[in-house]
Amino acid sequence: MRNCYYRRSKLTAARFRRILRLFCLDLTASDAARLTGVSVRSVNDIYLKLRVRLAYECERRRPFKGGEVEVDGSYFGPRRVRGKRGRGAARKTIVFGIFKRDGRVYTEFVPDCSKATLSAVIRGKIKPEVVAHSDGWPGYDGLVDVGYARHFRVHHGRNQFARGDRHINGIESFRGYAERRLAKFNGVPEDTFYFHLKETEYRFNLRRGDLYATLLKVLNATRSDLGRRSSAS
Repeated sequence: MRNCYYRRSKLTAARFRRILRLFCLDLTASDAARLTGVSVRSVNDIYLKLRVRLAYECERRRPFKGGEVEVDGSYFGPRRVRGKRGRGAARKTIVFGIFKRDGRVYTEFVPDCSKATLSAVIRGKIKPEVVAHSDGWPGYDGLVDVGYARHFRVHHGRNQFARGDRHINGIESFRGYAERRLAKFNGVPEDTFYFHLKETEYRFNLRRGDLYATLLKVLNATRSDLGRRSSAS
């Protein structure tokens, strides 16, 4: 059967769907290769193209509007280097996350956690009418001045972790989920970390849904060649 998902591949559509299902079950490329009889190299290639597509789908989402969101920065990468202190210590990748309390999350790489950097991301992804929750990091200072009239904070340094509905438990829950999931790869190459992160974001957002059925709809709706869209991205 002609493969309408990956036209420059020798794989049949049926075999591709089987690999897609194993991807959705979060099996490694090695396990998927063993179960399908396809080479690890070919499965890895398909997995990467799927991750590129998921990143594209994540980035095209509209800004958060209405309701309440939580924001926080996370640090991924090697353990802290001895003698290095502060946020984003040496060799750490800084990931800024926004979690809407309907269960959706958005992540973005940032160069630092300065006020200017965080304010730019927030203003680009969160509408001013949204209720924003953060910790006490100084990078969030001044959000009220730029239109976010309802900005509430919990100061972890003062042992404040929740005051009623004022907390950032949701975004911290995503961070724990991402750390656990990415740890199973025993180190993700720097050049593909962004795509692994976006895959994790997509999976988290669809954790109550059917990932396999959703991806089939995404691929069918655009009538796209997975290989062509991936290389263009």
